[in-house]
Amino acid sequence: VQLQASGGGLVQAGGYLRLSCAASESIFRINDMGWYRQAPGKQRELVAAVTSGGRTNYADSVKGRFTISRDNAKNTVYLQMNSLKPEDTAVYYCKAAVQRLKIDVSLDYWGQGTQVTVSS
Repeated sequence: VQLQASGGGLVQAGGYLRLSCAASESIFRINDMGWYRQAPGKQRELVAAVTSGGRTNYADSVKGRFTISRDNAKNTVYLQMNSLKPEDTAVYYCKAAVQRLKIDVSLDYWGQGTQVTVSS
């Protein structure tokens, strides 16, 4: 399963971006989906996650600014990022817990990463 992430770019502080991440093939079920980020010299951290039922959780640093959502029909997860700050600069990765076939177990897959740069 390939996850294709898009939507990153360069934006000024206070601006916004919308990230998308779509699975490349027909899948029986996607369970949890999430966005992570990794800044230079830092560990990868969870930004936001959403369950198959729509329950969400966010890192404290992005609460009130970022919104995660998903379109189950399109096997796609989104991250709307508003009021961006320079400290949001990082490579953003999507992750999905995918059950490819009904008989399969759920496995985690990662997208390729998309760069988000916020200038001050």
